[in-house]
Amino acid sequence: MESHGGGLRRVLVLAVCVAGIWSAYIYQGVLQETVSTKRYGPDKNRFEHLAFLHLAQNVVCLIWSLIMIKLWSSSSAGGAPWWSYWSAGITNTIGPAMGIEALKYISYPAQVLAKSSKMIPVMLMGTIVYGIRYTLPEYVCTFLVAGGVSIFALSKTSSKTISKLAHPNAPLGYGLCFLNLAFDGFTNATQDSITARYPKTSAWDIMLGMNLWGTIYNTAFMFGWPSASGYEAVSFCKQHPKAAGDILLFCLCGAVGQNFIFLTISRFGSLTNTTITTTRKFVSIVVSSLWSGNPLSTKQWGSVAMVFSGLSYQIYLKWRKSQRLQKKRKST
Repeated sequence: MESHGGGLRRVLVLAVCVAGIWSAYIYQGVLQETVSTKRYGPDKNRFEHLAFLHLAQNVVCLIWSLIMIKLWSSSSAGGAPWWSYWSAGITNTIGPAMGIEALKYISYPAQVLAKSSKMIPVMLMGTIVYGIRYTLPEYVCTFLVAGGVSIFALSKTSSKTISKLAHPNAPLGYGLCFLNLAFDGFTNATQDSITARYPKTSAWDIMLGMNLWGTIYNTAFMFGWPSASGYEAVSFCKQHPKAAGDILLFCLCGAVGQNFIFLTISRFGSLTNTTITTTRKFVSIVVSSLWSGNPLSTKQWGSVAMVFSGLSYQIYLKWRKSQRLQKKRKST
């Protein structure tokens, strides 16, 4: 009876995690698209300083992590020192800023789809740099994702969607997304290296370290050299309180989303988290198409199906691999 209650409690926690991640990031996606395309105030001006979103989110997530460490005493002795995140902080500052900047040039569904193709640069780097050989099913996954993104990029985008973009330029937009992926790869590798060297590092310590350096770098970029556009962004928010409200909600969604991601990874593992976030991306594209009025053509919907078929197959392969490893451990 007790195990039944424990199982039910586990299912409820998972349901809360799924609801938390989906609601936080789907709504954040809507807000991100709103801030990048909406014309604010009677003067109908766009918020052009999209890199400011990343600084604002760094600040909110930094405060959030400090509160969580204080409340739950998550920070433990033997964790990674704050200065060890400086290099990952650089790539984590540049990468996501490029992803957000891409929304000036391509639609939100196109950006989500391009950023879903993370496995392509990982496999390319693995083959070219480290000589890793992948299995046929892994190549099938990559083919589906690469083919889907390519078809979507080459398909004709509706005039209604193009009219919402600040500066429509598909090659530049997709280029920024793929650079974002490259920088994310370095960030993830560096974080893995840090946690390997300092095993007692908690999720909140990582969040604190990453957002601390992100705040430092983004503040220097937005309010120092080369353009000091942060002052213009703050001025715009003062003149358009609605824009400031959308940006604050965007940041809070990011903090809440990270909270549920850390909870999912700690309770259910990274594979469960990957499954939840992958399905969330698909739902984000559907919501964007229906809610924000970004109609997709039949060919584009077909390419979306290709990409998420490849991602789903990849998740299944990882699950099967983890099951085999568990069986091996039990037999030994």
